[in-house]
Amino acid sequence: MSRRLARPFFPVPPQDYDRTYFTEVIRAFSVFLQQVQNPGDARHTELTLTNIQTHDQGLEVGALFNVDGFVKITQSHNPHVAGNSATGAVGTVSVTT
Repeated sequence: MSRRLARPFFPVPPQDYDRTYFTEVIRAFSVFLQQVQNPGDARHTELTLTNIQTHDQGLEVGALFNVDGFVKITQSHNPHVAGNSATGAVGTVSVTT
């Protein structure tokens, strides 16, 4: 395993129903699910990101995205919405020649 995790022990099933066996199987699956859901540590010497989106819409906190060539990390308190634009007007202008 790449994350140095101890593999959960799955007991050998008995011939007949055994409550202790099923309790151990449920415990082993619980350990397995905790390991799968924990991202763990990562260390890389090279990384290539392809098809990375240009905004954080729909991404979970901590996901990477690209804004004008800069890789950014999604944060809950700092959104980068897609298609952010605005217009405004003040007064009028007359041109005479």
